[in-house]
Amino acid sequence: MGDSVAETTLPEVDEHPVQQDRSEKDTLLDARGLTKRFGDILANDRVDLIINKGEIHALLGENGAGKSTLVKMFYGSLEPDDGEILWGDRRVTIGNPAAARELGIGMVFQHFSLFEALNVVENIALALPNPGNMQDLAKRIETVSRDYGLPLDPEDIVADLPVGIRQRIEIVRCLLQEPRLIIMDEPTSVLTPQEADQLFLTLQRLAKEGCAVLYISHRLEEVKRICHHATILRHGQVVRECDPTLETPASLASMMVGADVAAVSAGEQAPEIGETRLALQGLSAKAATPFATALNNISLELRAGEVVAIAGVAGNGQGELFDAISGEMPAAASMIHLDGTACGNKNINWRRKQNAAFVPEERLGHGAVPGMKLSQNIVLTRHGTGDKLVGAGFVSNVEASVLEKRIKQAFDVRMSHDDPEARSLSGGNLQKFVVGRELDRNPGILVVNQPTWGVDAGAAALIRQALIDLARSGSAVLVISQDLDEIFEIADRIAVISRGFLSEAEPATDMTRERVGLLMAGGAETQGEVA
Repeated sequence: MGDSVAETTLPEVDEHPVQQDRSEKDTLLDARGLTKRFGDILANDRVDLIINKGEIHALLGENGAGKSTLVKMFYGSLEPDDGEILWGDRRVTIGNPAAARELGIGMVFQHFSLFEALNVVENIALALPNPGNMQDLAKRIETVSRDYGLPLDPEDIVADLPVGIRQRIEIVRCLLQEPRLIIMDEPTSVLTPQEADQLFLTLQRLAKEGCAVLYISHRLEEVKRICHHATILRHGQVVRECDPTLETPASLASMMVGADVAAVSAGEQAPEIGETRLALQGLSAKAATPFATALNNISLELRAGEVVAIAGVAGNGQGELFDAISGEMPAAASMIHLDGTACGNKNINWRRKQNAAFVPEERLGHGAVPGMKLSQNIVLTRHGTGDKLVGAGFVSNVEASVLEKRIKQAFDVRMSHDDPEARSLSGGNLQKFVVGRELDRNPGILVVNQPTWGVDAGAAALIRQALIDLARSGSAVLVISQDLDEIFEIADRIAVISRGFLSEAEPATDMTRERVGLLMAGGAETQGEVA
């Protein structure tokens, strides 16, 4: 993964997309008055939306605005309660995803729908109605993935692949179905800047070939950069349409939330730095699989009152580092210290009892159990942390419900009814819940991996400000992130991880994007070896 992004110099993305003729003759999909209700929640309220051939069309809105519900109706995963969908010049009923694919509608989901035990070609074959001979399909995968700048090895096992490569599988699987419309839900949330640039080139090529793209993203800079048109949803209704190239990220965010988005502030004064709360001393670990990343002699001190951010290209050891710090991957006791106590061989529950909290990258399945209610998910991570959730061997459902409501209100977690299952929440709302569950504890040490993955501008600002405020209250905060905008917005010190080596954490004021980029490309290894 780390090698692939630096193999070639990519052509520049066209940052001034040619505006499309939005005349009726170019219409590919025309949604009229689409309405969908879940109990008392009106998820979509008479939504009108036109997507033209060869158009990259942005669908914008806060978490819970109705974007996912709308595209699920286009893809046949949900049936509208009212309204109609025209495909070209005829009215269609899209009863299931197979019917959508037959029409020519493909979708790349935010949460991957891959079987980890199977290899790339097997996963793709399962999605094709007539996959044919597996050897022939493997050659098609190699050809299409290479032609569109998303190279894949058909024999790779999915479980061994980093998230950026898994995203490629989803996209190539969709391309092999020769779609006329591709729906993409937060496609760059797991991609490096280099991989995102390559994706933009791919989308622009598809648009020039006449394929339409419905593009859902909270990264408004990229919407402005590549999209021809934008539709903004708020509370299930279309509130605006615009040409995003004529807007600013701030103006797009204001349309989404209905008000100006508050700026994140680190405070006017320098933070008061206290004692070391977390110390990594020569942390090393062998790669668990041939495709995993070994950790090499990592040293870091995280002190009270500061936010330290670790940048890096996906697949360079971030997951392994988080697992070691959280206690999910054991290490020698002396390699990790919490508040001066050696604990490399202690499990995650021991570390939580020492007032440490952890937010993993994968929220659905790792951060939360999909089929359990939110209150039950709270119990899973906080049963031993003094929250009165467990007493005399019994779980207090009342106390868990109180916490669920408190987190919901504090972090604006939107849901169709009280205390739903985790899997029923949109990705952004689940992220707010998982982060909020740990921040609500006011932990002395917080380690969070990709804190604002897939959340809207307003929610991202809320989470980032909460991380800064936690540090300023005297806690120590370690953030692992691929988002350089986020890192420079919240970090007091910045380190870079590359191929399992960690550079020295330097003051954010001394760092530049260019320097971070050089460390990502391998400079961190040299520093790590010296350390």
